[in-house]
Amino acid sequence: MVQMQAGPLSAGQVRRSAPLLALLLALLAAWFAWSGVAQWRADAREQQLVAARDGMVAAAAAAVAAQTRALDERLAREDVQAALAAADPAAAAAALTAGWNGVEHAQFLRADLVGAYADAAGFGYARLGLLEKAMSDGAAVAAVVRDEGAPRLGLAAPAALAGVPAVAYVRLPLASLTAGLEQAAVPGGAYLALRQGGYNVAERGDAALAGSADVLSREVGKTGLRAAAAVPDVARGPFGLGAIPCLVAAVVLALLAVLAMLLAYGKLPQVRRKAVVVEEETPTLGQTIRRDQETAPAAPARAAPVVAEVQLTPGIFRAYDIRGVVGRELTPQVAAWIGQAIGSVMAEQGLTEIVVGRDGRLSGPELAGGLIEGLRKAGRNVIDVGMVPTPVVYFAAYHLRAGSGVAVTGSHNPPDYNGFKVVVGGETLSGTAIHDLYARIRDGRLLQADSVGSLQQQAVDEDYIRRIADDVQLERPLKVVADAGNGVAGDIAPRLLEAIGAEVIPLYCDVDGSFPNHHPDPSDPHNLEDLIATVKRFDADLGLAFDGDGDRLGVVTKEGQIIFPDRLLMLYAADVLMRNPGALVIYDVKCTGKLSDYILRHGGSPLMWKTGHSLIKSKMRETEAELAGEMSGHFFFKERWYGFDDGLYSAARLLEILAGRFETPSEVLAELPDSVATPEIKVPMDGDPHVLVAQFAAAVQAEGTEFANARLATIDGLRADWNDGWGLLRASNTTPVLVLRFEAESEQALARIKNLYREQLRVLLPEATLDF
Repeated sequence: MVQMQAGPLSAGQVRRSAPLLALLLALLAAWFAWSGVAQWRADAREQQLVAARDGMVAAAAAAVAAQTRALDERLAREDVQAALAAADPAAAAAALTAGWNGVEHAQFLRADLVGAYADAAGFGYARLGLLEKAMSDGAAVAAVVRDEGAPRLGLAAPAALAGVPAVAYVRLPLASLTAGLEQAAVPGGAYLALRQGGYNVAERGDAALAGSADVLSREVGKTGLRAAAAVPDVARGPFGLGAIPCLVAAVVLALLAVLAMLLAYGKLPQVRRKAVVVEEETPTLGQTIRRDQETAPAAPARAAPVVAEVQLTPGIFRAYDIRGVVGRELTPQVAAWIGQAIGSVMAEQGLTEIVVGRDGRLSGPELAGGLIEGLRKAGRNVIDVGMVPTPVVYFAAYHLRAGSGVAVTGSHNPPDYNGFKVVVGGETLSGTAIHDLYARIRDGRLLQADSVGSLQQQAVDEDYIRRIADDVQLERPLKVVADAGNGVAGDIAPRLLEAIGAEVIPLYCDVDGSFPNHHPDPSDPHNLEDLIATVKRFDADLGLAFDGDGDRLGVVTKEGQIIFPDRLLMLYAADVLMRNPGALVIYDVKCTGKLSDYILRHGGSPLMWKTGHSLIKSKMRETEAELAGEMSGHFFFKERWYGFDDGLYSAARLLEILAGRFETPSEVLAELPDSVATPEIKVPMDGDPHVLVAQFAAAVQAEGTEFANARLATIDGLRADWNDGWGLLRASNTTPVLVLRFEAESEQALARIKNLYREQLRVLLPEATLDF
């Protein structure tokens, strides 16, 4: 047949349709303009808030400096010194506070603080910590403490009472410290707070923003205080445009709308083209049916139970992450199902955005691709941050305000392993939540969204380095060797450590998923041999080792001594507790028995918990602990950080502590309480190690065994504590092995405890090699 294809519309048709086009363009212009103005106002509000924050920081720092200076000056007065020399603390306190406006109370205590420690809870952990810090620093210090049932500004400085070491304590109201906050010009809808650790000393503005206020936080000098600030999130403009591009687009669209109206009123010339005649053969009925079938939209897919298509291995869904052998247990299709299951969980919680990153394993790209495919099928918008350490994925989830993230990583497992560490809505999935993902895949309960989610690539490594370097800077340079074991931390660790002021010698920092030099597991002393040799060769101050995905840290001194992570946790605890007296510190069942006493001595609250990064993080969220650590080298800082395990950040905090001391790093680390101890001992076995541990626990708790005189803990395996040492047997949640560790006051006691465990294990594993 012959069909006439029309050319451009007639002038009348153009005039009739142009007003509608103009209206559409005007609406689009208004949308872009509104978004641009909203973003511009948000930027202006953030700038106002930053100015208010900086003003508050300056005021608070000045207030602390003025009060500590006043304490020093008054302590040096003749009447105060005379009363102290006469061993009259009451007279000395009266002379100290005479004419000092605002002082509520003052007293002098002997340096041993015997009376205070006798009732530490009543006296106050914060006050104890303040007094200990003053004597440790040998200078006047200040902190917010709880005194007389309310928060106060406490001052403390070392003194001498009739020649005996003592400490002065002065209590003032908070008003002198918080005046800067009260006077700050906080813009409407924003939030500003003065914080000490996790405690809000004072706050103003919208308290609903408190949870994200550390993003714009700034330290108040070295006082342990910080200003926390936050503004509401303002959505990016259409197509992700910022304020200026939105306003430019609005102007362009408005001009187009004006042109359309001019066209409607005939003010613009119309161009006509001749009609084109196209001869087309009329289709047959069969051709029409086939054409309609080909162009018809596909029916929405529905997920079928996976067991009908492939044998999914339940064992890869472990206690606190997902791990398996690549090609046999983990394939891109399995990764896609896992992504779709995670997306289904997110949808139920109303979550849309998720960050995905991967370590340097050879299987990482294809598994990450499968995971992203599954997430997008479930309608989730994915931000791919590429090849980065696991803690950088966690950081990106906060930094990009996604709240959820998946790290494709096999951690410290052999090269043929890989896996997934999953965070949904800020909570690391573990236990039943991990097994629920398996059940969703098995039963076909996977969300198939009407449209796939978006995908964008975004680099965050420089943001991560900048965030840490803005907070941590070394007071003096330290030379360190960084051994990444060819893991993904090798790409970022040297840059980060140099950014905070260290001199870095990289070792095995080229990323290679086959791990050609040594296995990236710093908990195994054999893997630290090259690091020890390199530290000695270059006369470095310290050696730092990272695991395959950068969330664990190992440390060796320049003399080649391995500093076990439970002793490092002591150092971190002492530092954190100086600024957060009374804070809770969590440690796992594999840590030294000396850790609890050390935390108590430094004014903290110790809590032993189960091993496992997700289990520790969950307990931190539940208890609001400021710090946690595991014998495996995971460290979790809530103070000044986000509470997730991060070997790179832990290294930065360690160097910060060591660089702030006059002693050498080896001398500082040697001061930590020590004992005769073993590293983690791993015994491979066939079958389920959890079953064997349960059998072991049942056997040793029977009457008549030599374990009867020990204190038994069964929160994770079995730990037996005697007066002269302890032993532990537990099942690994990542590989099919038994994990043991022993510690004692002497080699003889250590041998006795090891033999008790060995003999009992031989009954259950008669053919195993037990040469520990």
